[in-house]
Amino acid sequence: MNKFTHVNATSVDDAVATLAQGKAAAIAGGTDLITVLKGMVSPTAPEKLVNLKTISGLDYIKEESGMLKIGALTTLTAIAKSSIVNSKYTVLAQAAKAVGSPELRNTGTIGGNICQKSRCIYFRNEHNAFNCLRKNPQGMCYAIAGTNTKHSIFGAAAGCVDVCPSDTAPALVALGASIVTSKRTIAAADFFEVKAADEGINVLDTDEIVTEIQVPEPASGTKSAYVKFAFRKSIDFPLVSCAAVISGSDASIVLGGVYNLPRRATAAEDSIKGKTIDDASATAAGDAATNGSAALGMNKYKIQITKAMTKRAILACK
Repeated sequence: MNKFTHVNATSVDDAVATLAQGKAAAIAGGTDLITVLKGMVSPTAPEKLVNLKTISGLDYIKEESGMLKIGALTTLTAIAKSSIVNSKYTVLAQAAKAVGSPELRNTGTIGGNICQKSRCIYFRNEHNAFNCLRKNPQGMCYAIAGTNTKHSIFGAAAGCVDVCPSDTAPALVALGASIVTSKRTIAAADFFEVKAADEGINVLDTDEIVTEIQVPEPASGTKSAYVKFAFRKSIDFPLVSCAAVISGSDASIVLGGVYNLPRRATAAEDSIKGKTIDDASATAAGDAATNGSAALGMNKYKIQITKAMTKRAILACK
């Protein structure tokens, strides 16, 4: 690994001030960042790591003013086991439980899960073997004509066909959540973004950190579910996932693992709204979820899996 200085932040302002100096990165659980540093994945490794775990008051789950509030340093295990989250925000509890292994969930935070870097095999190749578009504005997306079994089936954003690897992201978008940062409050649907020469998957500035997740309380009778397909069920990132939140005649269905960002399946939502949930209506919604898909050379199989995951998520809300 390249050498770096480790700084224990004492407050949000302290962390932000250090990040603003440049050549620095924030670290919490470290389950993503440490692997990037060990593999020397990036051509510009940080010279300073700002430890967020030493900031008090960012680890909590509470309901306040008709809203669920989760501190950015709250572990995925705590969210998965929370009675509040399981009872009212089931899709988020299930998504948190679907992340990695117990050891990773015990360490990984909700803030880190939505801020992790690209998982593309070209991006992650050690020693920056592929200086791709996400690292270099003059680079290229090697996956488009290369190995793309795990990549987007809905085209490219900013020329890249990698997918959003977060399990919790689709759940948060489906729930209409907001992401509170050291600077602003952003709708979860607007938080995720892909830009050339940007290794992140979000709109955060280099001197900005997530501090809280806010989720409005669902209407009475709302049901929700998160389902995920992965080859190694105990640890893999989602090849395809689906978060469904259904309340009366309203439905919010968001796909993961199929596009650069959590993808709102509006055609599937329109298909199921106002319908009785049964095998036939769920199947129709699953088929609609893949409207507009355009598979790459090696990932056509993901289209059928997307249909199946959407159907299962909707039936789980029956």
